[in-house]
Amino acid sequence: MATARPGWSRRAQYGLFFSFLAVIAGIIVGVVLLALSLVAPAQFDRVRGMALDVTGPVATALHEVTATVSGVFTGAGNYWDAASQNAELKHERKAMLQRMVEAKAIFQENRQLKATLQLRERERATIATGRIVGSSFNSPRRFAILSVGTSDGVRIGMPVRSADGLVGRIIDSGTLASRVLLVSDRSNIVPARLLRNGIPVIAQGRGDGTIDVRPLEVGRNPFKRGDIIITSGTGGLYPPLVPIGRVVKLDDDGAVAMPLADPATTSFAIVETPFEPTAVAAENAPTAADAP
Repeated sequence: MATARPGWSRRAQYGLFFSFLAVIAGIIVGVVLLALSLVAPAQFDRVRGMALDVTGPVATALHEVTATVSGVFTGAGNYWDAASQNAELKHERKAMLQRMVEAKAIFQENRQLKATLQLRERERATIATGRIVGSSFNSPRRFAILSVGTSDGVRIGMPVRSADGLVGRIIDSGTLASRVLLVSDRSNIVPARLLRNGIPVIAQGRGDGTIDVRPLEVGRNPFKRGDIIITSGTGGLYPPLVPIGRVVKLDDDGAVAMPLADPATTSFAIVETPFEPTAVAAENAPTAADAP
């Protein structure tokens, strides 16, 4: 009975044998090339050049593959870095824009406060200075809330103005806050005149944020685009020479003006005593029909 042959398998033996042959062949080739370089240097240079021609394209191909793979990884890394830097720059730009908006808002509010304080210093009849904390936009009735009330001396009927122009008049007053009827409300009628030529006109709110301006003299339209409408002092409530609005559109016999003191962009306002308190008191006094 035959027994299994100890040692490596046949395939391993063949592999070892061919490896041995390859080593022997390499030694022989090396010896031949060495002898050729010593005996015939010119022939050896020719053989070396042929070997270079054979191995050059292979080395070039391997170099291109290596460079491509390296470029892919390098490009991916650069793309990732660029994307990260771009996201960071966008975040910084957004934060910078927000700071710019905040700084601009603070600057405008400080400018309005400074102008209001200067206006109060010039006006001897100033009662109180307050902040406009809210106003109506979607309603045909136009009101604003002012952060001063009866505890500050504010009373119903007092005119309200800002550094830009006339805001309106007090129609309701609490202890800490008051309601202002804006010049753009339909029920607010202000005697006025044109600054350009002094022609008397009537300014009445339209309920949409604008003012309807009509001349007292019927038959001709004295308005031009850009005209400034100011108070005339007639009636005794509003003092004269207070800007009301600027003409932006002409009608058949009148014009439409935009208020110069827009509560949406005005932060502070002052409350003044009526121009002629006796006239206002007489107007607000109860009549015989109101008596019980």
